[in-house]
Amino acid sequence: MEKVDLTIKNIDVFNSYLKKFINADVYILEDRIYYVDTKKDGNFTSKKIIDGTGKYMIPGLVDIHMHIESSMMTPEPFCRRLASCGVTTIVAEPHEIANVRGLDGIRHMIEAGKHSMIDVYYGIPSSVPSTNKKLETTGGKIDFRDMKKLLQYENVICVGEIMNCRQIIKKNSLEITKFLKYLRKNKPNYVIEGHCPSLVNLDLAKYLYLGINGDHTEHSLEEIKQRFANGMFVEIQEKMLRQEILNYIIENNLYEHCGFVTDDTMADKLYKYGHLNLIVKKAMSLGFSKENAIYCGTYTNSRRMNLTDRGAIAPGKLADFILLNDIENFDIVSVYKNGRQIYSAGDTMEDKSSSYIFPKNYYHSVCVKSLSKEDFIIPVKEDVDSVIVKVMQVVNGSTQTKIKKIEMPVVNHELKWQGSGCLLTMVLERYGKNGNIGLGFVTGDCIKHGAVATTHSHDHHNLMVIGESIESMMLAIKRITELQGGIVTVYSEKILEELQLNVCGIMSSGSVKEIGLSVKRIRESLEQLGYKHYNPISSLCTLALPVSPALKLTDMGLVDVKKGCIVPLYETTDTMSAKGKN
Repeated sequence: MEKVDLTIKNIDVFNSYLKKFINADVYILEDRIYYVDTKKDGNFTSKKIIDGTGKYMIPGLVDIHMHIESSMMTPEPFCRRLASCGVTTIVAEPHEIANVRGLDGIRHMIEAGKHSMIDVYYGIPSSVPSTNKKLETTGGKIDFRDMKKLLQYENVICVGEIMNCRQIIKKNSLEITKFLKYLRKNKPNYVIEGHCPSLVNLDLAKYLYLGINGDHTEHSLEEIKQRFANGMFVEIQEKMLRQEILNYIIENNLYEHCGFVTDDTMADKLYKYGHLNLIVKKAMSLGFSKENAIYCGTYTNSRRMNLTDRGAIAPGKLADFILLNDIENFDIVSVYKNGRQIYSAGDTMEDKSSSYIFPKNYYHSVCVKSLSKEDFIIPVKEDVDSVIVKVMQVVNGSTQTKIKKIEMPVVNHELKWQGSGCLLTMVLERYGKNGNIGLGFVTGDCIKHGAVATTHSHDHHNLMVIGESIESMMLAIKRITELQGGIVTVYSEKILEELQLNVCGIMSSGSVKEIGLSVKRIRESLEQLGYKHYNPISSLCTLALPVSPALKLTDMGLVDVKKGCIVPLYETTDTMSAKGKN
């Protein structure tokens, strides 16, 4: 009789190669699957036996595109919650902390990840800053030499999303372009992740020609068709789970060429609902068979990242798996990593905070200059009665903005924006480098009253504030500085809610429960102030992201994302009468 460590008897096992469930006995030796016995006549002695009758066994979920920092949590408590959702492997892209602390920040994220219950792999941040120093100021940067250094790290397995997609397809001297040339010569099969919203036709071909062959961003059906047709691996996040997209995949049997990812997950949603398990479950509700939904949450993702030791329950594969009562509801009984149980239904895991301590200066990273009311005044040098202002329009259902032009009055060479239906927006450089202040306006499905400030403003993470009055904005800025980072909402000149994010101004060391409940209160306060969006926090935090269409604000000013340049806040028209000319 052969000896094994764990036996699971009479369970319906998902076979990733046949894409179907087969009843079997499964034997596990040390950290790997030893034998899947479909005849159930094996002669083994086992240290532990589990009766799997009536239950299902599937591989552990694998998320290959996500950002831990977007949850506002540090790796250890974040991954503890993921374990309870059946996620056993993630590929995190730490460009958020890289924008704040550069290569040193990535090193500390990797060290913090070693304390996690699940496997944490990393992508090399390829666009830090997301654009260039003419469009934004960051605390750190990642250059060609840094990228080469990161190649040597054991858990670094891909190039993270290349976000400056319009610049890289033109003649340029970008650091990532140098790195791609290096990879083509030295590591031609290395995985390179993309970020290319709206790229189509020849532009998309130029992007793919560089070796960037994966994309997770939001698209129309036509854009999705072009990505599949051109051999791009399509990573589907929740906001892309639209019926027409899934129908196209189903009708054309494209499961081999796509996988489910989370990208950004808010802590309140993570705490209350879950993670990648929710996307797999939702895909089934929209028409994916349970077999194909599991396949795209496990096997295709593993294969994409060359993690050939997981994503399937077969001899020699890692014993990373989930036991479920049923598939459609994704009712988890227990989760195993390397053959050891890391979660059982009913376990309380959400109250534990991080044990990893970052360097002291990581907790003191917000340095903004003192402001006066004069800093909020927008001068108009032209001798006019009004101007046409370019405004960021927030639209529910998307984190992209639209460009809206609004006429605003000018009095004594000062723009009078109160009463225009727009809120003043300001981005303050917070690293103590140059003291830049970018000014703009926002309208649409955002707040209508009070103010909100945050240092969790992708990707540069400078201090952004939006408000209906200067007094409210100044109060929000003052409080954010005292907290050394976070999100603060203000109403009637009083602090409404606050969340401290004092790890580099973007994360908290607290537990998923603590952070999740705080984020929930922030979300509710934003809605109380008038924000009407499916994800108001994500919408808020991407108003400063200069690679997400169409108009965004940084410390350098207003960015036209498609043109890739700073544009004037306002313009005059021929129909406006200039004073003194008549």
